[in-house]
This record gives sequence, structure tokens and C-alpha cells, in this order.
Amino acid sequence: MQHLIDADHQNILPSHGEALLFPDFFDTGESDTYFEYFRNDVFWMQETVVLFGTKRMQPRLTAFFGDEDMEYSHNCLPVKAKNWTSPLLRIKEKLEAKFEASFNGCLLNYYRDGKDYMGWHRDHEQALGEYPVIASVSFGSTRIFQFRDYKEKIPVISLELEHGTVLLMKRQTQEYWEYRVPKTTLNVGPRINLAFIPILKKG
Repeated sequence: MQHLIDADHQNILPSHGEALLFPDFFDTGESDTYFEYFRNDVFWMQETVVLFGTKRMQPRLTAFFGDEDMEYSHNCLPVKAKNWTSPLLRIKEKLEAKFEASFNGCLLNYYRDGKDYMGWHRDHEQALGEYPVIASVSFGSTRIFQFRDYKEKIPVISLELEHGTVLLMKRQTQEYWEYRVPKTTLNVGPRINLAFIPILKKG
């Protein structure tokens, strides 16, 4: 069963976690400027991952920024953060002020068209702590984003992430829910996602 959600500041999840949608968190002018900056001025990479014993190229481009000397292992890929840029810091500060949270890393994903996607996953790495607060920012074309219960695999909850939208995930979301950006045969343009995360510092 699949449900298409049209939620504004309401909890999207029926239980065990909290996911809040903030449409137009960035206005159209801001969003256009940020999208062009990230598309043109970020050094994007396409990493190799191993799925079921087979090496494949990730179906999207990625980058990672954060505090000085910050490292993070995402999808079993250890990466070292590039230093924050001024646009990323402006976005980070706005998110931290609004949500009273603290972020020291940011995972960037560039979906070039409808063939690029993100499979079902949870951001439940030990480095993020037990119940991390994650702020996911979308710029560019609208894409469907889906949640499903991690164990039962139902229900599938779908929502549209539009230009300038922020999706805030917190509490038990990473323990009980997984999510994805599915492929689409629709003629969609590029989308850039910024996932601001709190990484526990070692030592």
C-alpha cells in the first residue's frame, strides 16, 4: 500500500519517529542561486560501491563537506570532508537557528536526471549517535521521496520534495524507518540534495 502525503510541518510518520516537511524554506530566488552554485562550483564525484559482490558506479554524484579534519563512513565508503564553503555555511546557520540543532557535516547528492536514484537505506551509522537530527535540503527539480517501515516494509509513504524544501528527520526515525529517492521514467531535470548531519567527534 502506498500513500502520497501532502504535509506541511506535520509529522509524516505514523509512529516511531518524526519527519517534518518545510516547503519554501528557501524562497525561489535563494533556491535558484544555491542550485546554480552547487551544480557548477562543487567538485562532484561518482564513487564505486559493492552491491551483492559486484562493483558498480553509484547512480548519482556526491560530495562531502564539514568541519576541519572531519571524516565519515557512508555506505561503507570512508570520506574526508572538504572545508565548508560560504554558501553551505549560510544554509547551515539558517537551519541551526530554525531547528535549534547543530550540524558539523553535509552529504551532497546530485541527481542528474530520472535515472539517478538513492536506494532504500537508513542513516543509522554509529558515528551519528542514537537519535540524530538530520536536515535534508532540496534544490532543483521535484523528486518523489519515500519512507517505509524498516522491518515490515509497509506502508510506503511518498511525498514530493520541491525546490527550496527542507525535510527534517529526528527522534527514532533512523531506527524504525528507511527511505529512498526512486528512479523515474518522467522527464525530470537535475536535483541537488544537501543532508546536514551531526557526526560524533572521536576521543
